[in-house]
Amino acid sequence: MIGFWNHLDVVPAGNDWENPPFEPVRNGSFLQGRGVQDNKGPAIGILYMMQCIRELQLPLNHELRLFVGCDEERGMDDLVYYTAHYPTPALSMIADAGFPVCYGEKGILEGTIVSDHTLSEQFLHFSGGNASNMIPDRAQALLVFSPELKEALFARLGQAGQDSALNQTSDQPLSQNLAQYIEISQKKAGIQVTARGIGKHSAFPYGSRNAIHVLCSFLMDVETLHTTDREILKNLAWFSGEFDGEHFGIRYEDQISGKTTCAATILTMEDQRPALNLNIRYSIPADSEYMNRQLNKAASLNGMVWRLERDSAPNYFPKEHPAVDLLTKLYCEITGTKCESYVMGGGTYARKLPNAFAYGVGGMQEAPEDIELRSQLVRPGHGGAHEPDEILNVRLLTQAMKIYTMSVIALNDCPLKLPECHAFCRS
Repeated sequence: MIGFWNHLDVVPAGNDWENPPFEPVRNGSFLQGRGVQDNKGPAIGILYMMQCIRELQLPLNHELRLFVGCDEERGMDDLVYYTAHYPTPALSMIADAGFPVCYGEKGILEGTIVSDHTLSEQFLHFSGGNASNMIPDRAQALLVFSPELKEALFARLGQAGQDSALNQTSDQPLSQNLAQYIEISQKKAGIQVTARGIGKHSAFPYGSRNAIHVLCSFLMDVETLHTTDREILKNLAWFSGEFDGEHFGIRYEDQISGKTTCAATILTMEDQRPALNLNIRYSIPADSEYMNRQLNKAASLNGMVWRLERDSAPNYFPKEHPAVDLLTKLYCEITGTKCESYVMGGGTYARKLPNAFAYGVGGMQEAPEDIELRSQLVRPGHGGAHEPDEILNVRLLTQAMKIYTMSVIALNDCPLKLPECHAFCRS
């Protein structure tokens, strides 16, 4: 059997949508709504691919089956249960990545660093982010009103307009004018400070703007806040201000899977103690136990405690398997492109299945008219998976299903049994 795996659950909608996120809108070749790209559209596409093969009565040596789950975004416990109780296919393909073959996925560490100290009663509310696998595009602090605080906040806002830059590791660094990302408003309960960011998938954080980092960087220099509060904010700004784990001592890079990424994604308070969730995608050969020790050490040195909550081991499907080369070459031949199989930081159902890899449906080149229409429909930082205004190019989805159909035919005479397990194969 060849199994195709998709998921129907989605990340929270987040903020700043042009249209209601759960009322799909069609504009030309694009469908807009939360989940159309990740991963409901591809799930429907696989159904059409299987219908095509059946109606054409193509002779197959392998049975085809589509599986859909509803817990992919938050831990994949559905797959853990399924694989413990039911047989799995000889080969599994997950349509939840970019073409061609993604034969490896980084490991995922999730946890929370919690401050040893409480924030003062000046803080009525302090939060940011919606999901662990999303870079937060909003963060807020609600502070007890006083004329002195109000004056200090607006004085800081004026100073922020002259700040050199926020120290956030990114290929698109934050603008030099911090003030443009901050809003100050007076509410009935107090003064609210809101920071705006640019959300992205936490596995691909470069080019995003972390709203938690923006908020903490702004507040830590407000002079009327208590000294202990400002020290806590400074630590939070430090830990949320980079994407490669250097501040935690876990920076790592290898030739197989590239850089480890580390992103602060959710800010909450636990009994008035700030708690910062971390989403870490670590390289396939990296030692997660060593990383856990380093996270403990870095948190302790900065007046915080590290709490490990999840360690999802990397997935490695042997690159030497004939299916990897076969499907990669097929994709290049059909599309007229030159590309290679790869490893990514995103996590798919492949990491919970034996003999599994991700294959499409993203990464295809759009037609010029679609590129023009996309630029009209979505702003920078919008349109992608886990972003506001998520969109799916239906024209490309149709092309992707044609590639899937040809891939199934190409696999007809391909042995599905894995070769002797590679040293990095952990599934």
